[in-house]
Amino acid sequence: MEAKKTDLVLTPTGLRFLGRCLPCTIGRGGIVADKREGDGGTPAGAHGIVGMLYRPDRMARPTDWALPIGPGDLWCDDPRHEDYNLMVRAPFTASHEALRRPDPLYDLVILTDWNWPRAESGRGSAIFLHRWRRPGYPTEGCVAFDPADLRWIARRITYETRLIVRA
Repeated sequence: MEAKKTDLVLTPTGLRFLGRCLPCTIGRGGIVADKREGDGGTPAGAHGIVGMLYRPDRMARPTDWALPIGPGDLWCDDPRHEDYNLMVRAPFTASHEALRRPDPLYDLVILTDWNWPRAESGRGSAIFLHRWRRPGYPTEGCVAFDPADLRWIARRITYETRLIVRA
């Protein structure tokens, strides 16, 4: 797949974007060609950017198209549920992940179109770009960054930007 100048390209040394190479971490399962729910893999492919979420109680709105994360916002990760790989609201009884976390990992979240909008059961959910815990600490499949680098990316991406992950 041919990368465009405006694409985010994952390389062995970091993420290349607009002439910069930014350090990042990926899933504990490495880059995978056949992503499955819970495997910890970062899926290979070209993934579109479909949205951005942020914590308005912790940061200013990063772009005019970013949406606030509210106290009841969740992400369904139950492959058997009709809302699998979609943002949902509490109360919600199926398996889910809270988007409004006590730690800062999801203060700013860039959403990709991995297995979205019509999710295939078990192919994996919630491949986000978000803040890292610390350099080198793996994610559950997302791509994570230093908070300053993530904000820099957020101010420059558009809906035409893709995340390119090569196996």
